[in-house]
Amino acid sequence: MFRQMRRANQQLSQQECEEILIRASSGVLSVSGDDGYPYGVPLSYVYDRDNNAIYFHCAKAGHKLDAIRRNDKASLCVIAKDDVVESEYTTYYKSVIVFGKVKEITQEPDKTIAVAKLAIKYCPQDSDNGREEEINRYYPALNALELKIEHISGKQAKELIRR
Repeated sequence: MFRQMRRANQQLSQQECEEILIRASSGVLSVSGDDGYPYGVPLSYVYDRDNNAIYFHCAKAGHKLDAIRRNDKASLCVIAKDDVVESEYTTYYKSVIVFGKVKEITQEPDKTIAVAKLAIKYCPQDSDNGREEEINRYYPALNALELKIEHISGKQAKELIRR
């Protein structure tokens, strides 16, 4: 169903892909937007290895949510390295693309757990009480989403390949 990478020697291992997903702070979610136009939106996310999923949040209404409700297939692109090397007319890069289907998380405690995972990733120094207060403040206007991973692909510049 998913294409094989054309330059397989540049492919990142599953472990390297997961490390990037854990460390990176943002990615671009791509969905099928209005009138069939692609819609890519930057967002914060958290990778949950145990559930083979990516969690993120959004408002209760908007372009992203409308697109997902029409077509649940999506991809998330995360760039871990993007170093322009002018002298070589190239870029030393590492990136990961995740493919899967997105669903709204409406059941408890799943929604609260997903939002808490996001809060822990982005505010790890906050106390449990501090996180809970912050989540409760925004919770009524919050929608939690899960991208269930079907395929992960990672690639790096040929100059970064370990020999």
